[in-house]
Amino acid sequence: MRISLNWLRELVDIEVSPEALAEMLTMAGFEVEDIEDRRTWADGVVVGRVLDRQPHPNADKLSVCTVDIGAATPSTIVCGAANVRADVYVPVATLGTHLPTIDLTIRPRKLRDVPSEGMICSLAEIGLAKESDGIYIFPQESLQVGADVRPLLGLDDVILDLTSTANRADALSMVGIAREVAALTGAKLKLPEVPKLPVKAASKELALRISEPTACPIYIGTAVEGVAIAPSPEWLQRRLQAAGTRPINNVVDVTNYVLLEWGQPLHAFDGDRLRSLAGSTDLTLGVRFARSGETLTTLDSQSRTLTDQTLLITANDQPVALAGVMGGENSEVYANTTNLVLEAAVFDSVAIRRSARSQGLRTEASSRYERGVNSAELELACRRALALLAELAGGTVGVQTVADARPGGAIATRTIELRLERLNQVLGPIELDQEARPGEGEVGDLQPADVERVLTALGCELTSAGTTGVWRVSVPPYRYRDLEREIDLIEEVARVYGYNNFCDTLPAKTELGFLPPEYALTRQIHNALQAVGLTEVIHYSLVKPEADNQIALSNPLFVEYSALRTEMLTALVDAFQYNLEQGNGALNAYEIGRVFWREEDGLYEGDRLAGILGGDATTGRWVRGGREQPMTWFEAKGALESVFRQLGIAVEFQPDRRNALLHPGRTASLWLRGERLGTFGQLHPQERQRRGLPDEVYAFELDLDLLLEQLSAEENLTRTFQPYSAYPASDRDLAFFAPVQFSVSEIERAVRKTAGKLLDSVELFDEYRGESVPAGKRSLALRLVYRAGDRTLTDEDIEPVHQKVREALQEKFQVSLRS
Repeated sequence: MRISLNWLRELVDIEVSPEALAEMLTMAGFEVEDIEDRRTWADGVVVGRVLDRQPHPNADKLSVCTVDIGAATPSTIVCGAANVRADVYVPVATLGTHLPTIDLTIRPRKLRDVPSEGMICSLAEIGLAKESDGIYIFPQESLQVGADVRPLLGLDDVILDLTSTANRADALSMVGIAREVAALTGAKLKLPEVPKLPVKAASKELALRISEPTACPIYIGTAVEGVAIAPSPEWLQRRLQAAGTRPINNVVDVTNYVLLEWGQPLHAFDGDRLRSLAGSTDLTLGVRFARSGETLTTLDSQSRTLTDQTLLITANDQPVALAGVMGGENSEVYANTTNLVLEAAVFDSVAIRRSARSQGLRTEASSRYERGVNSAELELACRRALALLAELAGGTVGVQTVADARPGGAIATRTIELRLERLNQVLGPIELDQEARPGEGEVGDLQPADVERVLTALGCELTSAGTTGVWRVSVPPYRYRDLEREIDLIEEVARVYGYNNFCDTLPAKTELGFLPPEYALTRQIHNALQAVGLTEVIHYSLVKPEADNQIALSNPLFVEYSALRTEMLTALVDAFQYNLEQGNGALNAYEIGRVFWREEDGLYEGDRLAGILGGDATTGRWVRGGREQPMTWFEAKGALESVFRQLGIAVEFQPDRRNALLHPGRTASLWLRGERLGTFGQLHPQERQRRGLPDEVYAFELDLDLLLEQLSAEENLTRTFQPYSAYPASDRDLAFFAPVQFSVSEIERAVRKTAGKLLDSVELFDEYRGESVPAGKRSLALRLVYRAGDRTLTDEDIEPVHQKVREALQEKFQVSLRS
């Protein structure tokens, strides 16, 4: 919210500088994001009187003006505005003045051979308008020349742009901020006096029918007759502009002014238009939810289709406004309006939030209703608006009708017990000598007088609970929504007393921090993946709804992000494609994230590790004439195996066809100790062709939960040292024809199991399919390396073991030995 310092000083007696006030509010929980010092916009700009205006001798569109700025002699100023004339008062930027809005310093210069000693300014040049058709001419008939223009233009002000927390609905008003400043500084609060105007009793001319008392507990409708629509006075326009609101006319500006002053949204209807829509001189305003198929054109000229969550204001059951959000175009105040109906109401925050969201709208009114307005000051805000309408628009207050669904019309209040002992226990000691340097002064606890002073300044009433150091605290109505428990009162005491006045204390005992095992293992996985050249990427968990097992959001912001992802490969392929299209080359990346899915018995989630590889990862292509050497399937598989090797786990690859995104003949399932770890494979040709990607793109997706479970096993957490053998190895080659339905990994597993401890390693070094190979088979050649740690192996040691391997392969896989 934008806070005018001049306006604030009318509500509370303060003399602090803008910077000090901003620091004070920030420390109290109201962050000041910007200080807009308007005094600098026209520093050096004075009132000038144009004595004479003559055409420029060398330019048709320029004028040579003689201007009295209060100096010993009048100044000659060349002006290009078409509306400049003699005998008018204008703002003049004198020599040496810097105008920050247009970043211009005024210096003496010649314009078409005529000297100019200043500049006659428009409102745009001093920051009060985006565009101006000509110079600004003061409407006053007599001004003191040479006087500072800033008080005349409202530029003797400073604007604080501050934000409040969501629970402080009272802080969205000048009165709310004034109360806060008064509590922080101890200054006197001066709220505006609101007269009580006589009103006529309710009649058929204006009746109420509140069909939804829960959504609208209080509604006040007041008829105002004989208004004259005109521009607002200058003081009102300047206050609205300082708050970032565009002035429209005196009636609409009054409702906006009360909104800013008291935080109470109001709406003014054209009374004659309401009766025309209602089709009767007897008008009944109603509040109800919209019916299916109803429409309403709002003040922004948008035709809106209403839903059953949209709360409406109706005139004889005809929709005329979105309650608490925006008025309707068919009942808006216009230049010929003479009769008004002023709405002042309290709407339920949940109902307004749903209603505004159903129409994709958020306005100044809805944002306040969503946080909750102060029902206790509704009548006061209404009377304030009626008094201003009578003063500025010449209106006469007529019939007023009130609908109050509160039990007995009671004002919401609350009493909370506060214990001094608990307060000091939570907040800790304070610096008693605030002038001393931190850590050097005397420390102690907050005293009862300090607590009573702070809470009384915040508008609370304290009475003794019968025990020393215990109070019953009555919360003021405007703080009813955020002061609910004892801890809330304790926070208020700390905030107003000053967080910086409490001692810094460290825990009595400290211990070294450490990473939980899961995080430490995840960090190892990151390191292993980055070691093989993969870059970490992060995608949104929200995706388009495409699969039946997806979990859809009930309140999505966008259709494109309305469901939770069930897998991570699609986003990685999108990123790979985007990088190629941007000329960044192939993206070798990985992502760790969570996926979500739906099954018949409920909703599930799990952590996944996914990655994508492709392109030419090498440098120095000049040796190949600049030609790329795309990554092969086995190179991509080798990169993944390298990751597993660094992590100290043995993963087995088996043929797989289940992932529709991957090539059915070049996809493998990954198995870890008999459990499925994930999938690795080449991108499906149809998917590659649809996206325009190269052939050599590979992806994998692993179950991170299973991977972490295996890594956290005791044998993996504590590595066992294996000494190197000092004795030479002996290798044997084994060539055979094997049926194609058996994978190499199955054959290698059988070899290791049969050979036992003497086998140091087994490796496939040749595969052949073609001539001289029996149908349905392929030629494989394995190299078996035997080694012992305590002796040099002889043929007598190796041959029996090697023969067992041959026999096992023949028996289990029906191989035909070639060696």
